[in-house]
Amino acid sequence: MSSVAEHIKTYTDRFNADAAAGVDLVFQFNIEEAGNYHLIVKDGTCDVQEGENADANVTLIMDAETFEGLASGETDGMQAFMMGKVRAEGDMMLAMKLNELFPG
Repeated sequence: MSSVAEHIKTYTDRFNADAAAGVDLVFQFNIEEAGNYHLIVKDGTCDVQEGENADANVTLIMDAETFEGLASGETDGMQAFMMGKVRAEGDMMLAMKLNELFPG
């Protein structure tokens, strides 16, 4: 299992179900050279799946090193975005909700 696959699984451990009450969102992660994953957050639950989801509300595109830094909390998401290490497609404001739903 790649470290990207291991890091994506940590999102379920860090999931804040209280912050997700009444939420119905799909976060797509396209990790260059390491695959695509998505998080389905719905009514206080979180499901991590491999592959692309056509219904993603926001897609975050980055390299594996940046993703691993974000997932481990070593990299600040806003800083990575401002430095051009993360690109967002779709509703970019939802990307900010990741910190609330998945606190470090």
